[in-house]
Amino acid sequence: MNDKESELRKNIGKKIKLARAKANYTQEELAEKLSLSTRYISQLERGIAFGSASTITSVCKALNISSDFLFNDLITGSETGTLSDLVSQSFLENYLKLNNYNKIVVNALTSELVKLQRATDSKKEA
Repeated sequence: MNDKESELRKNIGKKIKLARAKANYTQEELAEKLSLSTRYISQLERGIAFGSASTITSVCKALNISSDFLFNDLITGSETGTLSDLVSQSFLENYLKLNNYNKIVVNALTSELVKLQRATDSKKEA
């Protein structure tokens, strides 16, 4: 497997892991739901293995995601970077575990921090 293939698999694996965390499934629960081994789910998420078309379709259905979620930025060749380049994986996983109320709190807090940062940056430039 070449470096490009390895990187594609890792990116797809990260997205599967992210979707699994959002769905509140453990690797064991997802494996059971798909009649696969926990080891295989782990390998998918780490980019070591890549499933057949039917396996990927089953993963998408089980996690209630579209294939676009897994492949869109890879196919369009987005040069803006992947989501994991912009936000840490652990932050995304933790954020997705929050209930809706706490997500609103985090979003409001983030908005206020951006406002404070802009104000501070403006003062520094003046």
